[in-house]
Amino acid sequence: MPDAILGVDVGTSSTKAILFDLSGAEVAVANQSYPFLTPRPGWVEQDPEAVWQALLQVLRKVVARADGYRILALALAAQAGSVIPADRNGDPVYPMITWLDNRSQDIIRDWQADGTAAIIRQRSGWLVFPGLPLPSIGWLRRHRPDVHAAASRWLGVPDFLNHRLTGRFATDLSAGSELLMVDVQSGAWDEVLCAIGGVDPDMQAELGWAGRPIGAITPEVAALTGLAAGTPVIAGGNDQPCAGLGMGMTAPGKVMLSTGTAWVMMSVVERPSLEAVPAWVNLYFHAVPQRWLGGQLVGGFGATVDWWLRQMWPAQEGQDPLSDRALYANLDEAVRSSRPGSHDLLFLSLTGPSQVANAVPGGGFIGMELAHTRADMCRAVLEGCAYEVRWALDELRTAGIPGEELWLAGGASRSPVWPQILADVSGAPIVIAGYASWAALGAAALAGWGVGAYPTLEEAIARLQPAVTRILPNPALADLYTGRLAAYQRLARAVNGARF
Repeated sequence: MPDAILGVDVGTSSTKAILFDLSGAEVAVANQSYPFLTPRPGWVEQDPEAVWQALLQVLRKVVARADGYRILALALAAQAGSVIPADRNGDPVYPMITWLDNRSQDIIRDWQADGTAAIIRQRSGWLVFPGLPLPSIGWLRRHRPDVHAAASRWLGVPDFLNHRLTGRFATDLSAGSELLMVDVQSGAWDEVLCAIGGVDPDMQAELGWAGRPIGAITPEVAALTGLAAGTPVIAGGNDQPCAGLGMGMTAPGKVMLSTGTAWVMMSVVERPSLEAVPAWVNLYFHAVPQRWLGGQLVGGFGATVDWWLRQMWPAQEGQDPLSDRALYANLDEAVRSSRPGSHDLLFLSLTGPSQVANAVPGGGFIGMELAHTRADMCRAVLEGCAYEVRWALDELRTAGIPGEELWLAGGASRSPVWPQILADVSGAPIVIAGYASWAALGAAALAGWGVGAYPTLEEAIARLQPAVTRILPNPALADLYTGRLAAYQRLARAVNGARF
């Protein structure tokens, strides 16, 4: 019976499981989406049980499609910027507050004024912004003390799912550190940071580097999925570092742009020193042992584009909504029919400008005229995302971090037009593979290495990594996009400063 390893990408909007044979060929794939919950303006939650059920469903499907392969181990690459308030047994007592949530803005302002934000940065490596777990915990402590009192554990998505799979509360450092309660130097739960949120560090999940065994599939989960009871579960990591790992980002030099619901730019750092990264860049643990990452959120562009698609091509009464594939095909066709520069139409990111200090959410179209078409608006949305990427990349270059090539992961890599826009606007070659499942591939590499199928993590990456292609920028568009970037930056600062 041939052997296989399973990598699972638990994203913000869907979970995808990919079974690989040991040579790197895909054996089976399954995907399941789940919705956001928006009970109030600015609140973005999810049902943790829906995420768990999606995981069970993709595992069942993969096992059913495994064609006689023996699954040696699995690992999760999971979204790590969200938090689940749970009781002592790990059962949720409140919906999961996602990284897209903005309710904690009052907490952030207070922490910036009283010096708490500086303490968090110094000890955790993270800048604080609304949606990250510790501010969300602080919001609950202030505004929902009943929920805060009912929560004995504050779980990230991987902690929660690992416990459901194995019965053990365990996670890896790349995921755990995004809760903002882990010391970036020692890799332990930090008592000062935990005290800021009123969290008992002794009730938090076990921490350790990615790639270590953390438990085994329970008989109950085996019955629900078809996996063999006792199948090893290996510590995966934050989905973004796992994607970087899959690309071979084990040492400084490459810059990764992850284009999921969140767009994140990352580069490898060899030591946990805040002096090694610019002041606006987060420092956190990699999914590669003894490595760290400098990363920054560029924007929630995946969510923005999904919203835009549903405004342009809404479901018709009495008809099923268009599939994601059909929606993106419509978008690609529209973008092709509008020239670069979108006839001078600009779209400002709905998540706010990433390179403006203390930016508030909100944006939209600027310069709209009667002559503009739906195609111009579609191109302007994609170019607006690309301007934010170029802006962030320029800031990194100014700080001495090389960014001559961008490795692209996530949804944008599947588009026939978006990578070219990113290359033309950024002026950097875009490196993509024939598929976009880097996070699942990185998790599978950790699973294979952790169970001993590969002697080193580097060999696991080499065996699993697919061929890549490079998309070069069009030099004829360099001046156009440099000018449009300057206009975008002026408008972004002006609109954000207005604070309507």
